[in-house]
Amino acid sequence: MADLFDTPPTTNANPGARPLADRLRPRTLGEVIGQEKILGPDGPLGAMLAADSLSSLILWGPPGVGKTTIARLLADATELSFVQISAIFSGVPELRKVFEAAKLRHAQGRGTLLFVDEIHRFNKAQQDSFLPHMEDGTILLVGATTENPSFELNAALLSRAQVIVLERLTLADLERLVQRAEQELGRPLPLKAPAREALLEMADGDGRALLNLVEQVAAWKVDQPLTAEALAKRLMRRAARYDKSGDEHYNLISALHKSVRGSDPDAALYWYARMLEGGEDPRFLARRITRMAVEDIGLADPQAQTVCLHAWETYERLGSPEGELALAQAVTYLALAPKSNAGYVAYKAARDAARRTGSEPPPKHILNAPTRLMQEQGFGAGYAYDHDAEDGFSGQNYFPETMRRPVFYQPVERGYERELKKRLDWFAKLRDKRNA
Repeated sequence: MADLFDTPPTTNANPGARPLADRLRPRTLGEVIGQEKILGPDGPLGAMLAADSLSSLILWGPPGVGKTTIARLLADATELSFVQISAIFSGVPELRKVFEAAKLRHAQGRGTLLFVDEIHRFNKAQQDSFLPHMEDGTILLVGATTENPSFELNAALLSRAQVIVLERLTLADLERLVQRAEQELGRPLPLKAPAREALLEMADGDGRALLNLVEQVAAWKVDQPLTAEALAKRLMRRAARYDKSGDEHYNLISALHKSVRGSDPDAALYWYARMLEGGEDPRFLARRITRMAVEDIGLADPQAQTVCLHAWETYERLGSPEGELALAQAVTYLALAPKSNAGYVAYKAARDAARRTGSEPPPKHILNAPTRLMQEQGFGAGYAYDHDAEDGFSGQNYFPETMRRPVFYQPVERGYERELKKRLDWFAKLRDKRNA
């Protein structure tokens, strides 16, 4: 993993074939770039080290932000033996060997910091195997994961470890890293200012990716600094991190949904485009934006659902990329539409009431009476035909006779629901008048 530092390192006069990332490894936690919130005096790791009370940890963050480096330097700072394994390549036999070696060290009075990369790859039984060794002090576990620990790690393991969230590197962090790399190389990168900015953007917050790009650029022999256009021709842009079944999938669809709900068409289009660039199936997006119309707009703009369904149908007829424009227009329409979840709230409340009163029969006056016996039992007796009533509204009760009349649907004063609210209030007044 790329290691990020703030203090200039000593230049290696004979680096040989060592990768730039390896030559720039931090030697102390104070040299790590971009994670000041957790490593500073008021941060969780800084406070643990100051109190000499380091506990087991889960380091959660995107690639290239220093998880491996931090684990290694924590071992140095606490004088623990550092042992590293990867959940991708390790199984039960390897874990047994690691635990046995840690037990021997523990018996000799020396602790072990066991760093497990991609810890979420271990199954439940493998994760459970760490627990007794964590509890008796044989190991201090530091796991690294790019996936949400809440979904990927056992509750028992999480209860014995503190989750530390590492952030992706900002452009300012990446610029500091480039400057350190230039010091190590002994020369500036042959890039004009816009090209340098483009290089930082290509790294997408990943320090390891940035150093790999820097190493490529530094090896070029050019007569003059390159423009952004020239850089783009020589380097492939790093693919955006996107897992259609992982955290990024849910994070981005959440961002899209909330941007629509927040009536921000620019943000909504951005997240829509991010998902498409990541390879998301447009049909999934079509389903989700239709759901947004139902859930967050509803009857405030009844046309919103129609717009989404037509956009979906257009995509099915045109395919990509033309059909994606129709979906983009639907996203824009939804973002600018009046919002109401009154229908959604009413539906959930009605379902809840139905679960609580599921055995109550309808009132007899609205039941059909096709047989003499049912007529004798009072089925249909007293039913008022609304078309014959004053104003076309009888005001009769249609809830179970033992159930107090509830109010589920409460429209808002926005969009078309403003008109529906007027109707609802009118019917309520008529109902009170009829039943007075």
